[in-house]
Amino acid sequence: MIAAPSGAGKTTLSRALLEIDDQLSLSVSVTTRDRRPGEKEGKHYFFVTQEAFDAMVQAGELLEYARVFGRSYGTPRRPVEDALAAGRDIMFDIDWQGFRQLRASLDDDVVGVFIKPPSLEILRNRLIKRGDNPEQIAIRMAHAEAEISHAPEFDYIVENHDLDIALADIRAILRASRLQAKRQLSCGFTHEPNRAKS
Repeated sequence: MIAAPSGAGKTTLSRALLEIDDQLSLSVSVTTRDRRPGEKEGKHYFFVTQEAFDAMVQAGELLEYARVFGRSYGTPRRPVEDALAAGRDIMFDIDWQGFRQLRASLDDDVVGVFIKPPSLEILRNRLIKRGDNPEQIAIRMAHAEAEISHAPEFDYIVENHDLDIALADIRAILRASRLQAKRQLSCGFTHEPNRAKS
């Protein structure tokens, strides 16, 4: 799971990781926010009304959900459970609230990575370059410090000062996580010691 304040590079890093790791797939979230230019339904998000979102919550169809900047976001349960049952790794591009809920739901299957900007000033400049309007920037900056305060809840913290270095760090975390004994054993790996023939 990758979380970060808006503008810290989470989406860019997530997409880069997906391009180079064919064993990894992205969990596509449901959201009530407006679609941004270039975003595609079912690829970047599932865009729904607040009424439809609330119905999904009531039906238990979401593994986690939260309200962020006045919009609702959630993770559909079925695709995640199907992928995990098939032994695939899934990447979640969510906030710290979603991370808490998913860790409570999936426990040992969760590895949390928090992407930290080098500084709040650099974060502000990235939001400006991204094209966010001044009102959005003010709101996001007001929340950034609170979000960063939750970084210690995660397993790893990666500072995104240089995109290539941050990507290499996340790849190393993913590789190490796949090599953990508990994951190797859950895939059916067993080791029988060599025995002398009689």
